[in-house]
Amino acid sequence: MFYQEPALQYEVTVEEPDPQFGKLLQQAIGGQEGEMRVALQYMFQAWALPPEYDEFRQLLMETAAEELGHIEMLATAVTKNLRGADAQLDAEADQHPLGESVMGGQNPRTLLSSGLSAMPVDSNGVPFTGGYVVASGHLAADLYANVMAESTGRLLASRLYELTDDPGMEEMLSYLIARDTMHQNQWLEALDALDDPHPIPSSFPQEQENQSVNYSFMSTAREQQPDPELPWTQGTSPDGKGEFEFMADQPGGNVPTVPAPAPMLHSDPNE
Repeated sequence: MFYQEPALQYEVTVEEPDPQFGKLLQQAIGGQEGEMRVALQYMFQAWALPPEYDEFRQLLMETAAEELGHIEMLATAVTKNLRGADAQLDAEADQHPLGESVMGGQNPRTLLSSGLSAMPVDSNGVPFTGGYVVASGHLAADLYANVMAESTGRLLASRLYELTDDPGMEEMLSYLIARDTMHQNQWLEALDALDDPHPIPSSFPQEQENQSVNYSFMSTAREQQPDPELPWTQGTSPDGKGEFEFMADQPGGNVPTVPAPAPMLHSDPNE
């Protein structure tokens, strides 16, 4: 069940409307690093959890709902940047400045399909896809995906911040960057709250995996290399269940052969 309030989660003001920046903001809505991705990601992750993980379900759903508020903020910012620009006819050139700017390097669909308002697309006008959403049904795996999502989201927001000098946009982005800081930390804390999640899935018996390579860093260089003696080639693994080692060679196998295709497939180049 969801409820909604008419007020934005955080104030959104645009002092100097910039249609080009409005286009860039679309990436934070419908792009791979955007808010639509994380909102849906956290919801589908939450909906997969059984009752014994109710506190994690609540954590995910609270954050998902917050991200929906971020979409609304960004959509408002995009529309203000697009519609707030000078839409007066240029009498001398007999041109429409806003239409000209939209066609000159921007997505014309914001003019033609949405009437200069936000759309569920990225900065190139590519529609949002659910393929961005990670919801594996395994809480630990999903939490790692969430850390990555918030990291790339914070990176995007930081880059957008550098591309504007509008005080209102800087204020909004400063808020979103701060929330990404919190979300990265909360997902890491949630991972620490799990008893023994590593390696994922921890439910698979490790004695059934190949013991000769399960903690070995494998070199794929043509010429055999010495152990670089780095943290991932020696010492105890982060899960505490193995010792890292360096493998100078790949295990190797047979030359691959495959059965001939059936005649009905007409794949023989000599026939």
